Amino acid sequence: MAQLTEPVRSSGARHSSAAPRRARRRLRVGGAGKQQNGGPIAYAFLIIATLVSLFPLYWTVVAASHTDTDIVTPPTPLLPGSHLIDNLKIVWDQVDMTTALINSTIVAGTVAFSTVLFATLAGFAFAKLEFRGRNALLTVVVATMTVPPQLTVIPLYQIITKAGWVGHLQSVILPSLVAAFGVFFMRQFLAEALPIELVEAARVDGAHSLRIIWHVVFPIARPAMAVLGMLVFVQSWNDFFWPFIALSQQNPTVQVALAGVGAGNHSIDHAVVVCAALVSTLPLLLVFAVLGRQIVSGITAGAVKS
Repeated sequence: MAQLTEPVRSSGARHSSAAPRRARRRLRVGGAGKQQNGGPIAYAFLIIATLVSLFPLYWTVVAASHTDTDIVTPPTPLLPGSHLIDNLKIVWDQVDMTTALINSTIVAGTVAFSTVLFATLAGFAFAKLEFRGRNALLTVVVATMTVPPQLTVIPLYQIITKAGWVGHLQSVILPSLVAAFGVFFMRQFLAEALPIELVEAARVDGAHSLRIIWHVVFPIARPAMAVLGMLVFVQSWNDFFWPFIALSQQNPTVQVALAGVGAGNHSIDHAVVVCAALVSTLPLLLVFAVLGRQIVSGITAGAVKS
């Protein structure tokens, strides 16, 4: 009897080990998991699109490493020069770029962190909590996105003047601690990505609201939080209109400092301006390099459904 049952066991083992391989083969060959290889035309198109996208950054490096005469006199140079260090010294001599970089990092980092935190909390409330007037309140929040920021400049400037914040970073940080776009963005994500059953199960297990947010909401919302944080950081870093009004050249952000770069007695040194712009762009590239994986996963989340 043992001799008869042993081949059956071995055959079943071989069958069970072969089943996953056949399943993976079916996923590769057809169905929802079908993978398609790009042809030469697709790769050529992607290479061209990549080169076109990177060319402005490359030309910024080229222009920042030449003199103003080199870049305004035809033919325009297409290879890096040898004046990058000299232009950097001019930038640091004309403006306090170190202070500007530190201030922009503080402002953009604080605004991004607070917007992601508050927008996630508000998005969770609008998406999964039942309370009176929820839809009406969400409509009001979304409607604030239609208000032009220019309309709020005068009353906002009066407020920071009375508070004595003119020229200080809090005048730029506090008005931007949360954004209606962030609330709407996180609400839409959590409405689809967070099953209400998880929240109810956590409440049945005795978890309070803060524990549900920390252990359930934040892990699920992490990709969207990374995308929102990146968008808000870039927007805050590149913001010029309000910081130019609220701050000064003695305590500037990067964009305010750029307004005072390259101006001579009768002309503008374009090479120095481009060099300063290159310096202001490098931190954004660093942030994207650090958060790139989370950003891509957040953008593609929900794009493919089984």
